Amino acid sequence: MRIIALGHRMPDWVNRGVEEYTRRMPRDFPLNVIQLKPEPRSDNAGDVARSRVLEVEAQRVQEALGEGCLCVVLDETGRQVNTRDLAQRLSQWREQVREVAFVIGSADGTAPILKKKAHWLWSLSALTLPHGLVRVVLAEQLYRAVSILNHHPYHRD
Repeated sequence: MRIIALGHRMPDWVNRGVEEYTRRMPRDFPLNVIQLKPEPRSDNAGDVARSRVLEVEAQRVQEALGEGCLCVVLDETGRQVNTRDLAQRLSQWREQVREVAFVIGSADGTAPILKKKAHWLWSLSALTLPHGLVRVVLAEQLYRAVSILNHHPYHRD
């Protein structure tokens, strides 16, 4: 599994949190983080400029995805699921022997073209969360879901 995240210079607590959960992942379910630099943007950029920035970022994400990778885009309009449902999805993808990439967009979100190509749009929460916190929550939830699949006592109902 991969987390592809647009953004750089995350606070230390974000890096430590993500590292903690990637370190805990079992060998048969490794989690790698690919950090992509976001496209420079202007504070007074209009909608057209913002759309172009998202398109350029989408190209970078597509390159990082590679061929045959199942793409999950984290987006506020996506479907919310509980951890057991996430574990079930991971199990299905694993049975298909599919590599899965979870995409976290930039400050302006994710390009519509990338959302259309995604296999699944997933919303972690109805709340607006800072991107660094999303990284930590995503890594923890993936670890929790894998723990369920491996019958590890980390998750309690």
